[in-house]
Amino acid sequence: MTQSFTLAVFTKNRVNPAYDAARLAVDRIAAEAGARAVHYVPATPDHVGEQKALVAEALAARPDAVLFNPTDDVAMEEDVARIAAAGIPVAVFINRMRVPVLTFVGSDDVRVGETIARALFRGLVGTGKVVALDGTPGARTARDRTEGLKRALAEYPGIELVGSRVGYLQEAPARTAMAELLRAHPQIDGVWTANDVMAFGALKALHEAGRNATVVGINGLPAAIEHIERGTMLASVDFSAFNIAAIAARAVLRRLLGQPVPTEVMVPAELIDRSNCHRWKVPFAQRPVPNWADFVR
Repeated sequence: MTQSFTLAVFTKNRVNPAYDAARLAVDRIAAEAGARAVHYVPATPDHVGEQKALVAEALAARPDAVLFNPTDDVAMEEDVARIAAAGIPVAVFINRMRVPVLTFVGSDDVRVGETIARALFRGLVGTGKVVALDGTPGARTARDRTEGLKRALAEYPGIELVGSRVGYLQEAPARTAMAELLRAHPQIDGVWTANDVMAFGALKALHEAGRNATVVGINGLPAAIEHIERGTMLASVDFSAFNIAAIAARAVLRRLLGQPVPTEVMVPAELIDRSNCHRWKVPFAQRPVPNWADFVR
């Protein structure tokens, strides 16, 4: 590459390890291409107002391209539209948005939520009382995963959803929400969570209450793999922010070089349980970044 490009990278927070993995992947793709990644992260997790201010800051710096994970897919539409109107190519990743951009890179979140719900229900042999820890309502990915849970519930008449709370895709709120559910329901056989860090919060609340339940999550984080190995979590799904962000970075770099980019790239998400979890034991820092051809034909 004869020109050094600057990529402005927007992620939602620094409390979810999945976003640490995403930033790492973009840094590695940028370094590989001789480009520079500048990260814009709200100081307050998932704060819409702070992300809006960061958009203004980035626009003033005139990056060559933007990778954008919105704190709220609706509230941030006008801001992403401003970036696109400035002639800057935008790859939205993880959380889909309705505003026209270069491309969206993510996974099928409805299927992800449904896949992990089915794993939970099979683990309960098709019968039992379960609760759900939903993600942030402003996150499209969280809403879609909850829709997947609903679809799976329709297939398992022996499973009863007795309660749900919003855990905001973070460990501490999920721990509090799970404690509330435990006080409200004397029998909880299973816990469906919209991501791994909420599963960790649920596990802590269960431990503090002296109770047990089958817990599942989403993301395939290293700590989740350890829980699956130990049997303290049943399963997770490899919704890989690492792979998704890497492909988003490759997409904008291709656009800057005049190469074609599809309007959507869907990264497969695989179920992780004790039968295959060893494949995810490699730390993110040691994992190879995916190539464009791995997901785009």
